[in-house]
Amino acid sequence: MFAGYGSQALALKYLGVPFEHWKICEWAVKSIQAYKDIHFTDDNTDYSRFWLDRDIIKYLYQKGISSNYNDPMSEEQIKRLGEKQRRNILNNIFATKNLVNIQQVKGEDLDIKDTDKYTYIMTYSFPCQDLSLAGNRKGMSDTSTRSGMLWEVERILKELKELGTLPEVLLMENVIQVHGEGAIEHFNRFQLTLEELGYKNYWQDLIATDYGIPQTRNRTFMVSVLGDYNYTFPKPIQLKLKLKDMLEDEVDEKYYIEDDLLKHIIKTKKEHPEYTQYDRYNGEFEQLCRVWKDKSPTLHTKSKDIKIYEYKKQLTETIINVKNIEKTQMLDLYNRNSVANNLCQTVDMGYHNSMRLLHECRIRKLTPKECFRLMGVKDEDFDKVAKNQSDSSLYHLAGDSIVVNVLMAIFKEMIKWKK
Repeated sequence: MFAGYGSQALALKYLGVPFEHWKICEWAVKSIQAYKDIHFTDDNTDYSRFWLDRDIIKYLYQKGISSNYNDPMSEEQIKRLGEKQRRNILNNIFATKNLVNIQQVKGEDLDIKDTDKYTYIMTYSFPCQDLSLAGNRKGMSDTSTRSGMLWEVERILKELKELGTLPEVLLMENVIQVHGEGAIEHFNRFQLTLEELGYKNYWQDLIATDYGIPQTRNRTFMVSVLGDYNYTFPKPIQLKLKLKDMLEDEVDEKYYIEDDLLKHIIKTKKEHPEYTQYDRYNGEFEQLCRVWKDKSPTLHTKSKDIKIYEYKKQLTETIINVKNIEKTQMLDLYNRNSVANNLCQTVDMGYHNSMRLLHECRIRKLTPKECFRLMGVKDEDFDKVAKNQSDSSLYHLAGDSIVVNVLMAIFKEMIKWKK
């Protein structure tokens, strides 16, 4: 459920666990494409070859595909896609065995069978936008909110109970606010429902830095096991990687702050030292300006025609001296909690432009590949995704996913339990 690009499946693949992609449920067109490209790379079947275009339009509209992750597309929006793109979406849906819109899914659609041969694991990383600090905090009281999609999971499980075919293991992931003030009542209510269905629940907050990834991503995981079984969450391991270990050797110029912008910032700061932020850049350089204000460094220029390199050098050296940090370091530009040396703040789908990096005396943002590395995705799998996605889509996909290394640690404990 809410499959994204399938980080749970990547975790099983990286562990070498024999498994089958049985069903997924994902309505976002870009995520469906990403899932297909990673997990069904070699499936080039044209499932649409016997379909009339008008029937494809009707099918996609009825399925409720989404182009913006928030709302289903209208029939007119689907028509504007063009026939080639519509056929591609249809092929991706069939290749990934996608049920698409969770609000339309019935318990019988999961087609659980041969339970003596297979262990069914249902994962559900339901939308966090109405829970997270970055969202609007509407909560998950009902299905009118995006985070309220949790109750669609509850409905499907109740339908499966009536069919006598519940999945043996459930795995939930969400932001830690899922058990915070305003949500804990509903979280507890959902756990009680699972217990009534026969599950035993185990939940814990896990941070990526405890499982090998230098990213301060803290998330809540809940494992629910059908029957009288116990589960223990994995113990933390020593973090050996640093942020600089995750960086690309060569980075395109488009990821660096433009020379003219750097020049403007330093010039403006010299002429107006009282400024602490620039509305023109949406507060993007708030922290840099705050550093300048606190320490009042003097930026020297010999002439008006000073080379751009000198501007970059002065700017970055000022920050390095003031902050006493290494040349490879995250800048926390949106006034969040400060980030320790050699760690990346949470890769967030809505704030990727705030993740600035001091690297070799220049300021740039993380590349999409670096974001995927920080989510535990191997380069060869990132390359599969990137071929059909824009940079903005890649940032969103990474920020909307789960750190694979954390999932690997969780699944390892399941394997021990199974043995």
